[in-house]
Amino acid sequence: MSGHSKWANIKHRKGAQDAKRGKIFTRLIKEITVAARGGGGDIDANPRLRTAVAAAKNENMPKDNIERAIKKGTGELAGETYDEIRYEGYGPGGVAVLVDCMTDNRNRTVGEVRHAFTKSGGNLGESGCVAFMFDRKGSIIIDKETIDEEKLMEVALEAGAEDVVEEETIFQVLTSPEDFDTVRDELEKAKIEMVEATISMIPQNTVEVAEEKKAASLMRLLDTLEDNEDVQQVHANYDIPDEIMEKLA
Repeated sequence: MSGHSKWANIKHRKGAQDAKRGKIFTRLIKEITVAARGGGGDIDANPRLRTAVAAAKNENMPKDNIERAIKKGTGELAGETYDEIRYEGYGPGGVAVLVDCMTDNRNRTVGEVRHAFTKSGGNLGESGCVAFMFDRKGSIIIDKETIDEEKLMEVALEAGAEDVVEEETIFQVLTSPEDFDTVRDELEKAKIEMVEATISMIPQNTVEVAEEKKAASLMRLLDTLEDNEDVQQVHANYDIPDEIMEKLA
């Protein structure tokens, strides 16, 4: 096992985000709509749509909302057209940040993202400036209290997972994007409860931010980005020591 995701570092941000149910639904609806537009409305034939619908069900989104979003994507219902854009830059402490957006107004979105970076003491960079520091992986989070480690290792690795990362309170199952659906399905069949299952950008290495002031500025940047309705996901390669995180919580 190898630990590099630092799930504990983002728990307080995830908790704040999860509390904003309306924003979670908005992001999921956008993802479902775009997935259906790109690959059709058949969940079995569209892996991206299948993942998006699974995430929506995990958040207890009503079935009608899911079906409506799919129909907007396939054109059966009228709806907005969203562009997918990735912005890249550096936050306080030299932390690499990727910002995945879906927007109906590129000018608005880039202005707001740039302002967030600048206000925090970071800077928005050119396309490709930090993406090479991340790998696209399937990421499945499981609470350690709900699963026996040997059982998880057996099911996950036999299903095709690349690695199982152990952290303080969770296990993180990592897969290739191509094997993500298969591994998730096998975990479901084995009645293994998942906290989160997404395809994400996993940092190859992390940057330690041990100065409290820089850590606080970094967290403000990430919170501001995640509060933006055009932002779908934020990825960053930071590692803040536990004692600093406790002060910031």
